[in-house]
Order: sequence, then C-alpha cells, then structure tokens
Amino acid sequence: MDDRYLSVDEISGYLGIKRDTVYKWIDRRNLPAHKLGRLWKFRKTEIDDWVASEQLAREVPRKDESTKSPVGDAAKRQGD
Repeated sequence: MDDRYLSVDEISGYLGIKRDTVYKWIDRRNLPAHKLGRLWKFRKTEIDDWVASEQLAREVPRKDESTKSPVGDAAKRQGD
C-alpha cells in the first residue's frame, strides 16, 4: 500500500486540475491537506474520501431547497 504524502503537482495531476485550483480548494472547499514547513502535502486516501463526500453532497438536495416550490415563490411575488 502506497501511504506516502503527495505533492501539489502530484495531486493536481491526480485530480486533473491546475496547481492554482489546488490552493483555492484548500482555502475555499476544505480540501484535506497537511502543511509541512512551507509545502502542502496530501494523502491519496483522504483526497479520495473528500471527492466521494463532495459528490454525495451535490447529489443529495438540501432540505430547504427540496421544500421550495418555484411556482409558490412566483405567486408570492405577484401578490406583493
């Protein structure tokens, strides 16, 4: 089992994204990363788990979104 830390270049290649996107995802989307000195390092298993959870979060509708009716919202605006 390969349990070594991956570099930003390696993880960007693995995910198929640019290096800049890796840094943005660390900051904005909580990409699991470990700062060792001045370098960011990644565990492949943590990245795989994160990707799976991100996909699941996009597939499951939020409770507040699933109960809203676009027709009902439009009707409320017309009545105002």
